[in-house]
Amino acid sequence: MNDTVHARLPMVTALIAGLVFGLGLLISGMADPAKVLGFLDLAGAWDPSLAFVMGGAIAVALPAFTLARRRQQALLTGEPMQLPTSTRIDQRLLGGALLFGIGWGLAGFCPGPALVALGMGLDQALVFGLGMLGGMVIFEVLERRA
Repeated sequence: MNDTVHARLPMVTALIAGLVFGLGLLISGMADPAKVLGFLDLAGAWDPSLAFVMGGAIAVALPAFTLARRRQQALLTGEPMQLPTSTRIDQRLLGGALLFGIGWGLAGFCPGPALVALGMGLDQALVFGLGMLGGMVIFEVLERRA
């Protein structure tokens, strides 16, 4: 395979994966924060559709990750597999999960759907995206001080 093509293959596969993910979010309606907030509204008009989307994602990802764990190299690129190895649950993980959940519950967005909604021109996605970028900057500043 040509070296230039081989060097670009990870970027092309990432682009295709991102497009498929974004299309899935659009088709399932998960780029709409009202859909997500409807799932989180257990005491009101609960919408279970997000649970079905998550279940479908797990059903697709579980066999793929099981196969990937057995491989030493990525199938298309030949790059070494880089799967997470840590199983430790610490304060940083719990704190990050807590912040993620609070942001998700307040805004109805998580990063993937927010980017899709931003591409759709939704104003609230822009506000969320700016807040997310601000949080990333704060994290980097705190990490460098530590």
